[in-house]
Order: sequence, then structure tokens, then C-alpha cells
Amino acid sequence: MRHTISVLVENKPGVLARIAGLFSARGYNIASLAVSETLDPTISYMTMVVEAEDEKILEQIKKQLNKLIDVISITDFTKKEHVDRELILVKVNYSAKEKANLEKVLKKFVAKIVRHSTDTAIIEAVGDQNQIKQLLENLNQFGIKELVRSGRLAVA
Repeated sequence: MRHTISVLVENKPGVLARIAGLFSARGYNIASLAVSETLDPTISYMTMVVEAEDEKILEQIKKQLNKLIDVISITDFTKKEHVDRELILVKVNYSAKEKANLEKVLKKFVAKIVRHSTDTAIIEAVGDQNQIKQLLENLNQFGIKELVRSGRLAVA
């Protein structure tokens, strides 16, 4: 099962490497990772999606993270009410005759064309995991040429 956790850490060189090393050494997988500064430039906010088959593994991950000196706090969103979003950029096949159909699909989602040429369009979309999945299924009819995803972001 996938779990979303956030970790406030000191914004110092090597912190991300130590956290990644912790996961790697124990055989845990980070499915998604987003890191950025907070309003305080000395602190960074990490949102991670981790694979954990049961609560014991998730608790072990959190305990190991808490042992790291640069970790300030950990929030587990698994059983908390929260909002999460992901950003994608998708390059699809594009032609003038398909423009109306493409715009119809994009209206159903929080998506827009940010750039297009005669044969491709780059689409930007923001949504939760299900919205992104549905959008990508809809965009398959146009032919997806390239896909780039951000890590999941979450806030309680």
C-alpha cells in the first residue's frame, strides 16, 4: 500500500542523500518525492509516497527518519484528512482538426494547453492521483509522446 508522508528537514547539503540512503539500505522504495524550501529558507518540506505493506513497516520508516539529526518533524497523511496534488506535463499528438476534441477533454479536468505546434501540444494538468489517471486515459486517444510528473504534494 502507498502512504503519503511529509518530512520537515533542515535545508542543508546532504540531507536528501541521507534520507535516500536510509530507504535504500533498508530496501524501502520511494514511489514519489517532492522537495522544496518553506517560507523559512533554512527548512525544507519533503513529501514522499512510500510503499509499505503494513503499519509495522510504515512505523519503522517513521522511526528511522526520526533518528536522523536533520529531521524536524514527520507527518503521516494516511489516516489524516488532507489535500494532495500532482502536476503533469504531457506532450500529445496535435492537429487543427483534433483541437476541438482535445479542448473538450481538457475542460473535464484542471488542464490546459501551454504550448502547441503544428503536430504536438504540451498540456499542463494538476489533480489528485485519480484525476491524473483519468486524464491520461483520455489523452491516450491523441497519442501521448512524452510524460513528465512531479512528485505528490500534500497538506493537512
